[in-house]
Amino acid sequence: MQATLNNGVVAESDDIVEIGGYHYFPPDAVRLDWLEKAPKTDRDKECPHGVQFYDVVVDGTRAVRGAWSYEAPQPKMATIGGRFGFWEDVAVS
Repeated sequence: MQATLNNGVVAESDDIVEIGGYHYFPPDAVRLDWLEKAPKTDRDKECPHGVQFYDVVVDGTRAVRGAWSYEAPQPKMATIGGRFGFWEDVAVS
């Protein structure tokens, strides 16, 4: 499975965990150098799983808050702790 933006492969792995229709990639499969931490909103701060969003930047194209990771997931989400999900302008297939 791949996550792509502007023809750049942001993440690629067969080790995917799917929850709630989203696919989560392990951190070693993600181009972390293409992710920039986004400022936390009040809603982010309310998330019980410690969500951190990232802008994805590939060749000048920016997907604002196009990736996220749960830094402190509660037990029901423990399997995706530290993994990265992608959405909106970042295609996952």
